[in-house]
This record gives sequence, structure tokens and C-alpha cells, in this order.
Amino acid sequence: MAVSPVAGLNSKLSLPSGKQQHSKFTGQSVRAIPIRILTVGKNRSHGVQLIVDEYMKKLRNYCSVDDVRIKSNPKNARDVVAQIEHEDIAVMGLIRPDEWVVMLDERGHDVGSEQVASLIGDAGNKGASSLLFCIGGPYGHGRQLRERANVSVKLSSLVLNHEVALVVLIEQLYRGWTILKGQKYHH
Repeated sequence: MAVSPVAGLNSKLSLPSGKQQHSKFTGQSVRAIPIRILTVGKNRSHGVQLIVDEYMKKLRNYCSVDDVRIKSNPKNARDVVAQIEHEDIAVMGLIRPDEWVVMLDERGHDVGSEQVASLIGDAGNKGASSLLFCIGGPYGHGRQLRERANVSVKLSSLVLNHEVALVVLIEQLYRGWTILKGQKYHH
């Protein structure tokens, strides 16, 4: 993993285990850390884009949020290993040195909504410039991102395609902020 110039970011994030009733940040001030969501994939369906736009608008009430997309297989490689490497290079080129990187992966830590809220709160209060969530392409993430990521999480025990994972992620980010602010979640 790359060493970050920001203290506290050069170690893997530890997620609280078990079900929590309340976020450890409830009633505390949490810095509105900017969030970037990076997806590797093809063009989104119209329906998915509508949902993403709706939740991006809701999230902007709490923090700035950017939707960053990388085309899967940017060099049209025929070999899967080469495709993963090309995507990995493209992803790594977009990661900022002082950014907290969360890799979404089917083998990652199983997290609930309270843990997502804690992850946002931890990153915001420990000096990260922003929080980057990475959703991989059809064959997953490359070696460099796996080494750079501060934490790897899974959104479900099911394997989700990148569009479904994006919808689940962005909804959980919104829910996480409502938990941090002690607000009732509204659909």
C-alpha cells in the first residue's frame, strides 16, 4: 500500500464489528468530506442513471460528491489479465495521495449501514482530503488498487454487477449521512 502524506491514512481502516444501534458519531460534528465514486464499466442504463442522479442530489445536502467513470477495457485488450492491468493503471491515475480509498469487492468486509456511517465519519475526522469508492469492472480490481486501498468492503453476499453495486452504494452513502446527522431516513 502506498504511504500517504496524511497521518492516519497509511494504515488499513478497521471497521467496527457487529450490529450497532447508533453511530459512534451521533451527536458529534463530522466533517463533510468530499466523496468520489469511481466506476469501471460501460455506459449506464437510463434507469440506473436516473437513480444515481436522484441520490447524488440528496447526498449534496451533506457533502460534495463526484461521479467518476472509466471505460472498461480502455485499450480493447483481448486478454483478461491485460484488461485488468489497463483498468488498474487508469484507476490508479485518478487516486489522490491523501484520499481514503474504499474498494468494493465481493471478498471484502461485510458492512451494514451503521458501519458505512462510521467509515464516512472516520475518514472525515482523520484528515483524508476525500473518500473514494471504487467499483471494479467485469473482472474485478487490479493488484495496484488492492494494495493501495485503505479498506475493502462488500455490499452484499451476492455478486452484484457494477450498475447494481453503484445504486446500492450511493443509497448507503446517503443513509450513512442521515445516520451521522441523527436524521430519520427518507426514501
